[in-house]
Amino acid sequence: MTINVPPPYTAVERHAVFPDVSHDEAARFDFLAGFNRYLSGTLGEGNALAYEKRVLPSFRESHGREPKDRLEVRDAMNADPFHRFWSALKRSSMEIRQHNGRQAVLRQIDELDARARQFNEGRDTLVLDPSVEVPSYQSVVDIHCMPGSYHGEERPGDVSAGANYDSGLFATTAGALGALSDGGGQALVEWARRERPDWSPRRILDIGSTIGHNAVPLALAFPDAEVIAIDTAAASLRYGHARAQALGARNIQFRQMNAEDLSAYADGAFDWVQTTMFLHELSAGSLRRILSEAHRVLAPGGLMLNLEQPEYSDEMPLFEQFLRDWDAFNNNEPFWSAMHGLDMKEEMIRAGFSADELFTTSARAVVDTDVFPQARDGAEDHGRRAYWHGYGAWKNMQTKGDAA
Repeated sequence: MTINVPPPYTAVERHAVFPDVSHDEAARFDFLAGFNRYLSGTLGEGNALAYEKRVLPSFRESHGREPKDRLEVRDAMNADPFHRFWSALKRSSMEIRQHNGRQAVLRQIDELDARARQFNEGRDTLVLDPSVEVPSYQSVVDIHCMPGSYHGEERPGDVSAGANYDSGLFATTAGALGALSDGGGQALVEWARRERPDWSPRRILDIGSTIGHNAVPLALAFPDAEVIAIDTAAASLRYGHARAQALGARNIQFRQMNAEDLSAYADGAFDWVQTTMFLHELSAGSLRRILSEAHRVLAPGGLMLNLEQPEYSDEMPLFEQFLRDWDAFNNNEPFWSAMHGLDMKEEMIRAGFSADELFTTSARAVVDTDVFPQARDGAEDHGRRAYWHGYGAWKNMQTKGDAA
């Protein structure tokens, strides 16, 4: 019998700027990983039962029809006591996660800042620009319930936001992104090598990099390439740069910049422009300006790839759309619902790509066998891997349809 439990927090890889976590802090993270697994699995199944047995029959009786969209399903489900109970637990788990990570970071903030400075000071691979403002649409809420979001500082020049974000990812994802929580970046490397085995991009732009989880694997996999990781959040960039340097990635520059204006770079400056789980944190106007700028700076023959969760479509059941929409209303992700309701092919055509350049694909996090040793023996996937849906284009190159 296989017991499906998350790996312990002791499996985290502690690089030189990773926060030190006490026994009790690690125990809380272990509880949260197991609790989240239970919420999404055993207890989460109750949402479908509530919908099928109570909510949908009641809706049909009172309206004389089926729900017309995910918002009607949401309104009906929000009146159900089980779903309200489940939602309260799920929201509380995220707040506890942020409290635990923040407590651990603030307890050692002087030491963390000092460690980061050893990797940051005097390096031209960290470029901060105080004139870059936090986009107004991102200052409305604390994304993921993280106090101050990615931009927050306890004092000028600190790394607390990035350190908090890094410390809790392993627990939040139940280890599905590996010991360094860089499974997204590892998936990109695996995908690129499969799709274009002999491809050697010379310049790569990672937009919305935060602390570089997804950019560092690209830099390490393509050591002859120049990787530029940009974000508006200086607090995250400071930590991300120190983290990258500690992991041996020397060919990556972290730069504070709003991707709505990439005028610092010439037309066709990059062979690969990349976003990973970033577009859903943008307003519609910002998303379109960023995609347009990405198209401009992408070289002929270059790759644009956006990893996200799948967009909502007529083929996706309304109940699944509703459940995927939970973060938009309960986890401080205000643009999640609208973004996943877009037709990304249409958005990329609007940005300048032609229809025959576009493709859709999927990417799976590479299983970390140090975290999941049972995978070495070919054991079944029990939550060991994260999945993403990709919206991409090879500029000025006709594709052969959707890639798998």
